[in-house]
Parts: sequence; C-alpha cells; structure tokens
Amino acid sequence: MNPISAEPNPAFSQGSGANPGRSVNGRIFFWAITSALAGFLFGFDTVVISGAEQKIQTLWSLSPAIHGLAMASALYGTVLGSLLGGWPTDRFGRRATLLWIGVLYVISALGCGFANGVGMFIGARVIGGIGIGISTVAAPLYISEIAPASHRGRLAGMFQFNIVFGIVIAFLSNALLSGTGENAWRWMLGIAAIPSVLYTVLCFGIPESPRWLIARKGDRAAGVKVLRLIEPDAPQAQIEAEADSMVVSSSERSTPSHFWTRRLRVPITLSILIAFFNQLSGINAVLYFAPRIFEMTGLGERAALLQSVGIGVTNLLFTFIGLWLIDRLGRRTLLLIGSFGYIISLGLVAWAFFTGHFSIVPVCIFAFIAAHAIGQGAVIWVFISEIFPNRHRAEGQALGSFTHWIFAALLTTFFPQMVSAFAPGYVFLFFCGMMVLQLVWVKFMVMETKGVPLEEIQKRLGIE
Repeated sequence: MNPISAEPNPAFSQGSGANPGRSVNGRIFFWAITSALAGFLFGFDTVVISGAEQKIQTLWSLSPAIHGLAMASALYGTVLGSLLGGWPTDRFGRRATLLWIGVLYVISALGCGFANGVGMFIGARVIGGIGIGISTVAAPLYISEIAPASHRGRLAGMFQFNIVFGIVIAFLSNALLSGTGENAWRWMLGIAAIPSVLYTVLCFGIPESPRWLIARKGDRAAGVKVLRLIEPDAPQAQIEAEADSMVVSSSERSTPSHFWTRRLRVPITLSILIAFFNQLSGINAVLYFAPRIFEMTGLGERAALLQSVGIGVTNLLFTFIGLWLIDRLGRRTLLLIGSFGYIISLGLVAWAFFTGHFSIVPVCIFAFIAAHAIGQGAVIWVFISEIFPNRHRAEGQALGSFTHWIFAALLTTFFPQMVSAFAPGYVFLFFCGMMVLQLVWVKFMVMETKGVPLEEIQKRLGIE
C-alpha cells in the first residue's frame, strides 16, 4: 500500500475545522485528560518495579527464570487485558470500562505493597496488568471518539503523555524512597493506590462516547446530547449529520459483522506491525532494566537509579514535543523521524559495549528514549485508534494492544537471560536491525491520518 495523503474533508469536519492551533472545547479537554489518567497509572505501575526488582530477587532468592517471570507478570496480565479489553469496552461502554480499570489498579497496588511471597506478588501484578491491558484499548479509543479531527492526535496522544508522566513519577518516587529501609520496595509499589483512587473518582464525571451510544447502544438521542456538549456552537443540522454518518458507518448493511475479513486486512496489518516494531525497539527492556543497564557501564547503584530518573525526564520532554508536532507534521512523519533516531542511538550503544566506550551509553540511551517519545511513543495509540471503522474499533484497538503486550511480555521475560547469554552489544545491535526494518515499513506502507475524520479514514483505507 502506498502512503495516502491526508487532506481533511470539510464535509466531515466534526465542527472543528482543520486548524491544529485552534483551541479545543474545555469539556473535551477535561474528559480526555481524565481518561488519559489511566495512562499515568499504566506508566507508574509498569515502571515502578524497576526500583524494586533487585531487592525482590534477593529477598525471595529467585532464580533468573522465576525473577524474569515475576518481572513480566504484569505484562502477562496486560496481554490478557488487551485480548479481552474489546469486549467490556463494546458491551458495557467506554466510560464504565474506564471506571473499573481504576478499581483493578487499586487492588493491584495494595496487593503488591502487602505481598508476603512471590506468588501473591505475581497475582497482584497480573491484576494490575489486566487493568493496563484494558486501558490501552478503552482510553485511546474513548478519546479518539470524542475528539474533533483537527485535535485528535494531541488529545488521544495525552494517553501516551500520561504514561510517560507516570514513568517519570515512578522513577522519581523510587529514587526518593530507596533510602527508607528494608521495606522501601513495598512503599514504591503500594503508593500507586493513591492516584488510582483519584482516577476512579474522576471517571464518574465523564460522559459516554457518542459513537458508542449511537452505533452500539442505539441511543441516538443520548449520543446527540453528548455531541452537543462537544460542539456547543455547531448548528443542529450539522450535529444530526454527524450522528447520521456514525449510523451509516456502523450499519449492518455496510459493515460485515466479522472482524477477521479480507476487507479489514489493511488496518489489521498496520495495527499488528506498529505494535510489533514498538516493542522490538527494546523500549520496555530499557525502561524495566534501566538501573541494571547503567550498572553494566560501571555506574554505582545509586548513580544508576538517578540516571533512570533522567530517562523519565527525557521521555516526558520529548513526548510533549511529539504531541505538539503530531497534528502539525503528522503520524507518518514522526514515525520516520523516530526510526532514524532509533537506528543511530541503538547502533552507538552497541558500538560502545563492543569497544568499551561506556561513557557514551547514558547519552545514547537518552537519545534512544527521545527518538521513541517523539516517534512510536507519540503515535502508536493514536494511530491504532484511528484506522478501524466504528463497528470494529474496539476489536482493532484490542488487537494492536494485544500484539504490543505479548511482545513486551516476551521481551521482558527473556531480557535478563539475553544479556547473560550474549554480550550486551549484540542485544542492542539486534534492536537496531529491527528499527531498520521499521524504517522500510513506514516509508512504503504507512498512510497519513492527520486531520482526517474517523469515518473518512475508513474510506481512504478502502473499507466501504
């Protein structure tokens, strides 16, 4: 498939126009940031383990294999959550699903903080992982369905921004709590219960997605009411026309009921490959094992932990830049920029480990994080949430999330064994090679979705 241009169709403007600099409705911003807080909990819960992983291994005398399983347990829960997440999102609605995600996070945080053995710890991490997996389906999908086309990239991208913000706070929290005694690791993990409760309460203040109300529940009146909140200044005729387009794009006549069809082969392929390449960059290995990687270069334990905070800050800064650019330069352009950044930074890390020039590793890792944040990190959840038709958006989001998390789980499980069996230089060289393949894929297969209303995107992908 050749790249497709993305000039917005004014007939499907969603009342926003195509100017990414225009201000967004305050209600939409509040709804988007609330649902995106699921990403904050996702980022915090996922990475907070990096400060506790070596203590847990020592405390419970874990073998490398069991240690890898314990470290990846949340990710296996995430695989399950992402696989099943499309069902509650479609069956009970986006809002209800987002609310119950918060409940799962609370249970997980308390379970990890009070864990009396590796079994309880793994169980609590799996529960949190299920919440994470479902959040990667429900939150970006919800935001994409309430956002005007001209602001959809930045609003849906706030999920990723909050993931990164959660990562920064997790690294910082770990650094602050690391000197509090033998049970510091329990505080590191258990403190996540506080933002989890806050997020759950805020979810009571958001409305249901108008597309779910109209296309899935069949409640046109309620959907039109939410559309009116989204676009208070739009003529009633425009609101009704938008509701009509949602009905048509999701009707039984125009859309087959089955997901795995030749008709959806392009968005299915795109969602699988963007998730596959996201993880084969090695991003989760770096985030989970950052202190260990820095210690390989000769940094002390405390210095390595503080360097990890630098990773979080770099990630946050460049994610912000990526979100500022995503509705200006477009999704495809950011993926191209990120690919070049990956290749250069990972290649230099591999060279440093092969030659012993360890002093450049921290800088190169920061450059790698910047490339990820401005490229794949800013784009992945936005892109997957855009490319499927209304009727199959939850299933498509679930597929992309499942692919992402199954590779994340496998990579995190085997990374400790990889760096034990092979010189670190070969591991980073492998990641570099995968990013060369990503560059080729983006250049020749990825279309642009910038500024295109959701119902129009499916037409450009040949989904009629």
